[in-house]
Amino acid sequence: MTVSSPEGQRIAPLLPCSAMQTYQVASPLATHWRPATCAEVGCEHHQHGWATTILPGSLDEGTIRSSGRRWVVEERTEDGFLRFVFTPGQPCFRASTHRVLLDRPEIFLVRGGDWRGNPTGEVYQHTRPDDWVDDFGTHQQRIADQIQRG
Repeated sequence: MTVSSPEGQRIAPLLPCSAMQTYQVASPLATHWRPATCAEVGCEHHQHGWATTILPGSLDEGTIRSSGRRWVVEERTEDGFLRFVFTPGQPCFRASTHRVLLDRPEIFLVRGGDWRGNPTGEVYQHTRPDDWVDDFGTHQQRIADQIQRG
């Protein structure tokens, strides 16, 4: 378990890293996701259009003008910025980051250690989700029993 300070900083647990165990269900980006279009992910900008405000003469202005995207309004704001309003139905500027999950089973892992590291190097991958859940429950019960014994 990770505890955070009021400022959002991680506070190290009282137990050493070697006394910890991490249970993780993973869907790695490289193997479980693929690039997707704005339409596939229901991108709000693609569906409804969007506006962006930039500094005139900035690299962003050159990127917008050479992007091939259509805007219907180009105006200078009262504070000297340039505002572009884009029509719906075209890729947004974050289109290259859109991803959809592939139909692949998650990876069910148990690692030695916690967010501070894995000092033992132990990593076990369960082949069935039910086994991972059973392992997790058994581990929690073992901790509860140790606490109860004091």
